[in-house]
Amino acid sequence: MRKLFGMPGEEKLVNYYSCSYWKGRVPRQGWVYLSVNHLCFYSLLLGKEVTLVVQWTEVTRLEKNATLLFPESVRVSTRHTEHYFSMFLNVNDTFKLMEQLATIAMRQLLDNESFAADHSLPKACKTLKNVSALKRDLDARAKNERYRALFRLTQDERLDGHTDCTLWTPFAKMHIVGQLFVSNNYICFCSREEDLCQLIIPLREVSIVEKADSSSVLPCPVSISTKNKMTFLFANLKDRDFLVQRISDFLQRTPESGHSGSPSPSTTPLSSSLPTPTGAAGEPSQRRHYSPSLPTATQSLLHIYQKDAPEEHGPKATKEKMKEESWNIHFLEFGRGVCMYRTSKTRELVLNGIPESLRGELWLLFSGAQNEMDTHPGYYAERVEQAMGRCTLATEEIERDLHRSMPEHHAFQNEMGIAALRRVLTAYACRNPGIGYCQAMNIVTSVLLLYCTEEEAFWLLVALCERMLPDYYNTRVVGALVDQGVFEELTRACLPFLYEHMQELGVISTISLSWFLTLFLSVMPFDSAVLLVDCFFYEGIKVIFQVALAVLHANMDTLLDCNDEGEAMTILGRYLDNVVNKQTVSPPIPHLHALLTSGDEPPPQIDVFQLIKSSCEKFGSLRADVIEQMRFHQRLKVIQSLEDTAKRSVVRAIMTDSAFSIEELEELYVHFKAKHIMSCYWGASTTAAERHDPSLPYLEQYRIDLGQFCQLFGALGTWLCGTHTATLAARLFRLLDMNKDGLINFKEFVTGLSGMYHGDMTEKLKLLYNLHLPPALCPEEAESALEATQFFTDDTPQGTHTLIHFCLIPCVCPLQEQFIELCKTLYNMFSEDPLEQELYHAIATVASLLLRIGEVGKKFTNNGANKPTDTTNAQSLVCRALAEAQLETLPQQTSDEEVKDDTSVSSYSMVSTGSLQCEDIADDTVLIGCAGDQQRQGSILEGDWSITFEQVLASMLTEPPLVDYFEKKGDIQARMAICKMQRRVERQVSSSSDHELAQLST
Repeated sequence: MRKLFGMPGEEKLVNYYSCSYWKGRVPRQGWVYLSVNHLCFYSLLLGKEVTLVVQWTEVTRLEKNATLLFPESVRVSTRHTEHYFSMFLNVNDTFKLMEQLATIAMRQLLDNESFAADHSLPKACKTLKNVSALKRDLDARAKNERYRALFRLTQDERLDGHTDCTLWTPFAKMHIVGQLFVSNNYICFCSREEDLCQLIIPLREVSIVEKADSSSVLPCPVSISTKNKMTFLFANLKDRDFLVQRISDFLQRTPESGHSGSPSPSTTPLSSSLPTPTGAAGEPSQRRHYSPSLPTATQSLLHIYQKDAPEEHGPKATKEKMKEESWNIHFLEFGRGVCMYRTSKTRELVLNGIPESLRGELWLLFSGAQNEMDTHPGYYAERVEQAMGRCTLATEEIERDLHRSMPEHHAFQNEMGIAALRRVLTAYACRNPGIGYCQAMNIVTSVLLLYCTEEEAFWLLVALCERMLPDYYNTRVVGALVDQGVFEELTRACLPFLYEHMQELGVISTISLSWFLTLFLSVMPFDSAVLLVDCFFYEGIKVIFQVALAVLHANMDTLLDCNDEGEAMTILGRYLDNVVNKQTVSPPIPHLHALLTSGDEPPPQIDVFQLIKSSCEKFGSLRADVIEQMRFHQRLKVIQSLEDTAKRSVVRAIMTDSAFSIEELEELYVHFKAKHIMSCYWGASTTAAERHDPSLPYLEQYRIDLGQFCQLFGALGTWLCGTHTATLAARLFRLLDMNKDGLINFKEFVTGLSGMYHGDMTEKLKLLYNLHLPPALCPEEAESALEATQFFTDDTPQGTHTLIHFCLIPCVCPLQEQFIELCKTLYNMFSEDPLEQELYHAIATVASLLLRIGEVGKKFTNNGANKPTDTTNAQSLVCRALAEAQLETLPQQTSDEEVKDDTSVSSYSMVSTGSLQCEDIADDTVLIGCAGDQQRQGSILEGDWSITFEQVLASMLTEPPLVDYFEKKGDIQARMAICKMQRRVERQVSSSSDHELAQLST
């Protein structure tokens, strides 16, 4: 890849495949190369070369098609074009890898973290041809993700292996065919037939693993016993000995746990470990104060408020008792706790409603939160203590929303419920600063606290935010927007006529966001919505999709008659307000949304159990893997749409302060962010977290360092000075870097470019002038300048400040050394100009004049000392500056003879003989070009020599070529067009450039 596509050594190839790339109507046979950050294609056929490079971060759509024109093809879409690839040997494997790499790129856009290879993978048993270590890594990641999603396990769980087997089910008296999975902390089983049986056995619960006696009926069995006296019998294992050994190895690494997997709360009471909060002065905080015997540490809020209520004996209470008894029978037959058999019978009981007394226990079990809580004793108490006294943006938002969390429920009408909610939300914000707090988290958490203790509610919130509803509660609610797109796609497939009408009204995107973010808790009566939460914890997000489709289907006729968005939203709002739970035993809770939307005639009530049943019957064919595939497609679309929104927000914020047009700013932002993104995975000097802060406004989120700025300056800047360009770029970077953190944001970048492109002559010269003064100079350059600035007066004339408003520098050139650097910069800038000869004459004349002015100024500065001005030495300084600049721009010669034989008249010879008219210039030029530091320093005039910006400007105005050059407007469009035509990858810089950048950064 490095040879074909100019990739740097940091870019890692994952795999490559033979295929055809359709360029127009002609297929080009070649190879597609899939690296971590790029999709590349190369073909060389009949002398015609085709090269394509696409960054994964630019992909907006990735599809596998099967059409007559493109059989088994893959379409890769970006914002500006589409690419078709076909004739793969195995299109499914290729497409899966493409999906993985595109997903990694989208995650990079979200979190700004680079891809980190997993170096702890076990070595392959045999060397696989054409399979790289990265390919094995990505395959292992895909298997781990499927395994964790299937069994609701934590992100650090790694699948060790899986094998076909059978499981003896005592409740059915039969062997069930399925697969056994073994990871570092769990043994799991899933039947081949969906919903038939699922089993999760934490290794911390295992007491014995042994090989049972083999027979023709039960070949190669393995028996696993747990601490709560349950025994599981697996058979038909292909490599039983190896499996038992692997499980034994994992058991030896498993720490002893005091938890038995029972539904009881953590054995370490929260109240005994929670600290007493203190205020800023060390005194107890009245707002956060609670006693060591905290009720919510061991009981749910609903249990606390209902323990003194009189016992119900009506039909509803009887129904509730029957549900409890059904679950108790189920526990006796299928087990209770984390090792329970999960079957179709379990699902049926969940759909019929979980009794309130078991709701918290079963939520913890089905979500996987029980396992995480058992393996992290005391963790919640530590986070609560860590969050105490903190004042962050998240805590401020939490305080603002606390009293908006189910205010109609009596549990949150007093300080006990509010304080518990505050502790859970702030503890989670402390655990996950990337999310912190997002609106809707308060509503969901308040419901969790009604049925769980604080610690249990915390771990349920972890399961929701980090596993079951990924990316839902970040700053841009990406996950909810993705599922909103999935819902639109499902509506188009299941209810096509309604979809077309709803799209015209624009209703789907408006109504569905709150449905998904709060799991219907904010739009449906509490007693009804909590039943949907029961189903959600067991079956996942597909239940929410099913119910949402059922709601649209039930109101299809009336929605088709709607003429505007408001009417459609009113119909759906009133329908959801009247979804009731007639079996609830809790006192009725007023639904604020229902009170606000009720009309003159109340609509008929809808039984929530009937709604759930209808959703399963009509839309129960939805599968989790299909939803995940749809999520992938929508994620590409949503994230790229958010990136476009961010770009527009940045441009709107900066357009009033910049002379660039909107289109130019948008294109500059694309180049700036591309440089930032590339630095994330190609070894930048700073980490991604330092260069990207999502809490900042869009304008300041992305930042680049010196090396990346130098590359952009060379590609987009107008002041290109050959080998001196890197030095000039580094000085401009230091001038823009106000906080001296070695990074600049987009606004600062545009400020620097505006000075070069849109300033008048005075403004451009001010910027150029200040690039040769501190703080633009590097520490070594600034040291000599600092000595002279001590002699400056504070009464700097008004108007002698730099173009950049935040950099107030006395516009006095302190030493001839800085003046010589300015002359070199100007000489190099003119080297490619069509009028370079006139410009060289002009700058030589101006430089000679300024040196004489400086000499006169020095005479008055030295208290009128009558010291003659050494005009010849001043002219020699000009010659030296121009000679050094010329030597930098001359092409490399192969020998001294070639230099002597060069009969062309150089620009420097024209300047020296025509403008300065000094006889010894040629000799002086030779000496300066070859002499050491001692000779160089000997030519510098002594004393406090200086010139002001006004003197520089006045001298420049005397030369029309210089006036025309600096008044000429730059063409940023042409520069950006050249960048577009180039390949959108960074080529390796030469060793000399690397050395130069290394020196500049020190």
